[in-house]
Amino acid sequence: MEIGYQNVAACAVFVLVMVMAEIAGICANSSTTLHSPCLERERQALLKFKASLNDSSNMLSSWHGDDCCRWKGIGCDNVTGHIVMLDLTTPYVKCWRPMWEGEYWLTSDDEDNCYLLYQQYLEATDVNSSLLELEYLTHLDLTGNRFHWSPIPMFIGSMQRLRYLSLSYARFGGRIPSNLGNLTNLHFLDLSRNEFSRDSNINWISQLPLLEHLNMMESFIYNEYQVNIINLTITAPNLHFLSLAHNGFSVSNLDALQNMTSLVHLDLGGNNLTSIPSWFGNFKKLEYLDLSWCYLHGPIPNAFQNATSIEFLDLSENNFDSLPSWFHKFKKLKHLFLSSNNFQVEESRLLVLSEMSDLNLSNNQISGSLPEHIGHIMPNLNDLILGNNLINGSIPKSLCQVDYLSILDLSKNRLSGKIPDCWKDKYVWEEINLSSNKLSGAVPSSFGNLSTLAWLHLNNNSLHGEFLASMRNLPHLLIMDLGENQLSGTISSWSANTFSSLQILRLRQNLLSGGIPSQICELSSLKILDLSRNNLNGSIPWCIGNLRGMTLEASTLSPPSTLAKGISFRRARVHDWETEDVVEVMKGRELDYIKILKLVVMMDLSENNLVGSIPKGITLLNGLHSLNLSNNHLIGKIPNMIRDMRSLESFDISSNQLSGTIPSSMSALTSLTHLNLSYNNFSGPIPTDNQFLTYDSSSYAGNPYLCGSPLPNKCGPHQVPGSSEFEDEDSKTDKLEKWLFYFVIAIGFATGFWGVIGTLWFKKTWRHAYFRWVEDLADSIYVTTAIRMAKLKKWMIKRNRVVV
Repeated sequence: MEIGYQNVAACAVFVLVMVMAEIAGICANSSTTLHSPCLERERQALLKFKASLNDSSNMLSSWHGDDCCRWKGIGCDNVTGHIVMLDLTTPYVKCWRPMWEGEYWLTSDDEDNCYLLYQQYLEATDVNSSLLELEYLTHLDLTGNRFHWSPIPMFIGSMQRLRYLSLSYARFGGRIPSNLGNLTNLHFLDLSRNEFSRDSNINWISQLPLLEHLNMMESFIYNEYQVNIINLTITAPNLHFLSLAHNGFSVSNLDALQNMTSLVHLDLGGNNLTSIPSWFGNFKKLEYLDLSWCYLHGPIPNAFQNATSIEFLDLSENNFDSLPSWFHKFKKLKHLFLSSNNFQVEESRLLVLSEMSDLNLSNNQISGSLPEHIGHIMPNLNDLILGNNLINGSIPKSLCQVDYLSILDLSKNRLSGKIPDCWKDKYVWEEINLSSNKLSGAVPSSFGNLSTLAWLHLNNNSLHGEFLASMRNLPHLLIMDLGENQLSGTISSWSANTFSSLQILRLRQNLLSGGIPSQICELSSLKILDLSRNNLNGSIPWCIGNLRGMTLEASTLSPPSTLAKGISFRRARVHDWETEDVVEVMKGRELDYIKILKLVVMMDLSENNLVGSIPKGITLLNGLHSLNLSNNHLIGKIPNMIRDMRSLESFDISSNQLSGTIPSSMSALTSLTHLNLSYNNFSGPIPTDNQFLTYDSSSYAGNPYLCGSPLPNKCGPHQVPGSSEFEDEDSKTDKLEKWLFYFVIAIGFATGFWGVIGTLWFKKTWRHAYFRWVEDLADSIYVTTAIRMAKLKKWMIKRNRVVV
């Protein structure tokens, strides 16, 4: 009996264990193995919604079959089977979103992959209201799709169970429907990056008491008309994220935010704020504050001093003029942007925050010198941007010890002394900009080993030494600007991988000598080449036409990777081509290229001692906007194929020894607005077509043998514009005919010769007969000649006797 009881108990325990294990397995896999099939009514609603969309990129290709809960972008309740989530965010936005939200920075490879997804999106102008059938929908995300500036569908305001609504970057327009205020369960609302009408009423926001995240950045069409939000009220006590940035709002007071003490992220940049209220310090939880471009002025308000939890502070592009003494209280501050104000303090008051990661004080009037131990005081620096101030002294060596320093911009200051030569390659470097100072000494050899460096600006200093002496390992360098220095020696050769990504090489106004190395032609990505105002000699390399970056086909080439694989791609946030600054001479004027720098294609070899002719291969560079070869010793003619350089806007070959006529084919260069052919030996008539009618006489000065408008020299009746071109063509034709004549003679001779010799070679009887005939003929000629000579001799003897 006891044994039977024990068996029953053992069986019961075993069954209990099995049941519990099964339940645990079901719970662990409930998301995939246990869910109710989707309801047919809701499935039909999704299909009607799909029918109202244009899905050319097949984003909804998985929307087929009976179980809509397994369709891409659909989420269902595991118990009821009701659809609770519809997420149709485009793949492109999903790819970029982690970086936009500050979770992590994409690598360069990730960025390339993101761009491949750009064409994948849904389109619609009239969305089917069948989504109302999804009564239990709580999450709706249409971010990144294209609704062609149509208004937000009114039916969305009736989906009252929604807790999450994102219509960001979806090309909605018109007025924002006020019935969005009916969505009282919303916790997350994102209407950013659209173009809503500026007469939209946004006071409905006050009807959303549960909001935690509200993003309306760049939501309205930006024009002169200011949207006044004086009556805006926000009644969401748990709101922690608020962005109304870059809408051009005219905000007379910020009282609507006074009770938002839960705010962690506040971005009001790009609006017109009249003042900062005293209660602003109540934001004890605030970690992110952006008030850039807000027309604020005077001292930084004391209201900020109690918001000591701030980690990110952007007050740039205002007119603040003084920095309070309590600024050191921001112990947690990591990102500080105070650029483009009117601060006149010594920078040492700001360089004491040990947690600082990004510091931008550029475009102020900050003076003093950099602390010698700045690298030890702020060891976590990523970006140190102090350009365009009044900072003096030398560059501290301690900056070499900062492990994660990637951007160092000390340009346009009054720094002097030598650049420290202690920089280490830590695979994070992006830019070094020390231009427009009073620095001397040689270019540090350690710069040549910063393998991830993309931008190097050392121009407008007093640096000396030999160029390329230390530049040996810069495969990701895009810009090298060493102009306006005292660099000497020759431009030595380099290996193929040294500058494999280089797009701008600027060595203008140095003391360089020797020839231009043929390795220049290997820089296939080069778009700007400026070697002007040096002492270079020799000829222009014949391979100059190999610079593919200067052709119209360059845009179809794969862009070079700007950073090594695995290196964080932070430049999308703070630094890209739009912030770069390069000075070039275009159309006879010195221009400062910033915003459009990446689009400029030019070559300047002027003011050197170059000789020889203009290489014909240079005409293959049909993407060039400017070509300047002036003030050299070039000879020969303008290549006739110059007509292929149809992007050319400026062409200067003045002060050389060029000759010949101006090719009439140049009239095909309809974009050419600046032409300087002065002080050469050109002759003949000036073309009279197209843009040649717009040039004045200064374009042709110093060419006494040129004639025609706008010069006072009139052309004779036999001088027709472009006649030289025809003469050239005639001479080419004559040469061709001469060669054809000789060729035909050679063919005739070969045919006749081998026609006879070949026959005699293969016909033995003919050969013997021919040779006998030749021998008989030779004998006959010999006998005849001998007889006649004998007769002539006798006649001569008789004549001599008669004379005697």
